[in-house]
Amino acid sequence: MNALPWFLASEIPNGPVDRSRFHIIPAPLERSVSYGGGTARGPEAILRASDQLEVLTGGKDPSTGGIHTQRMIDPQLETAAFLAELEGRTSAALDHHAIPVTLGGEHTVSFAPIAACCRTTGSLGVIQFDAHADLRKAYEGNRYSHASVMQRVTDELQLPIFQLGVRALCEQEVSFRLEHDIHHVDGDRLYRMRQTFGEQFAQQVLSCIPDDFPNDIYITIDVDAFDPSFMPATGTPVPGGVSWYDMAQLLQLICSRYTLRGFDVVELAPIEHLPYCDFSAAQLIYDIMGYCS
Repeated sequence: MNALPWFLASEIPNGPVDRSRFHIIPAPLERSVSYGGGTARGPEAILRASDQLEVLTGGKDPSTGGIHTQRMIDPQLETAAFLAELEGRTSAALDHHAIPVTLGGEHTVSFAPIAACCRTTGSLGVIQFDAHADLRKAYEGNRYSHASVMQRVTDELQLPIFQLGVRALCEQEVSFRLEHDIHHVDGDRLYRMRQTFGEQFAQQVLSCIPDDFPNDIYITIDVDAFDPSFMPATGTPVPGGVSWYDMAQLLQLICSRYTLRGFDVVELAPIEHLPYCDFSAAQLIYDIMGYCS
């Protein structure tokens, strides 16, 4: 096995730590997956797939600002220690005025960079793309479960969340949404809005974000937000997800209206001989860099 490459290694050098607009942080945590496994291999798959990217995306070259890829976090660390390491790595990126980009790993990892960004900005909103609400108090007795990460963001960090694409909920999560006034546009409503509003789809969806939502935002993307016919490489696929171009329209508009402080792409579980999923995750990451460049 060759040494792990940095992001877009075939095209650019690994950017200097103190002068790169983006810091890639590979976070291969896999502790609480509840259906299919493989998320620990997600960060490496994304980095290797990024070798096939073109430097231009949407007519822009986000790499000109510098992309620094940190070394991978030790997957053998105990969960709390792993998250503490990731939070520290994120804080270091923020200290260099970079946008931290976390590669999961299971969704549990998102808590750490969100916490670091919150501490730096003071006010932060979280926009979540996901098939699942991840608002359980604890799943299978595990407070650090991937199914509880957004509940922890709401409960422990006291941050507002706007959820997009959810299509699998339990009663506890429905109650938690109501109790904490968590705004959302779920998968079925997204579909209806696309059919109704056509080219105005993204504007209509974003009009559902509360007026007092913070300007500084963090975006967390579980790849199961996509329809599994496009993105089967995830542990808990749910039919009826977001299409590639709908996701692109939403992200582009979000990045034009808000100030992106950090983002992650999580829950990629690579499938052997199905490289388009890994490449799509890498392209998604690079496109978001382009949207905020």
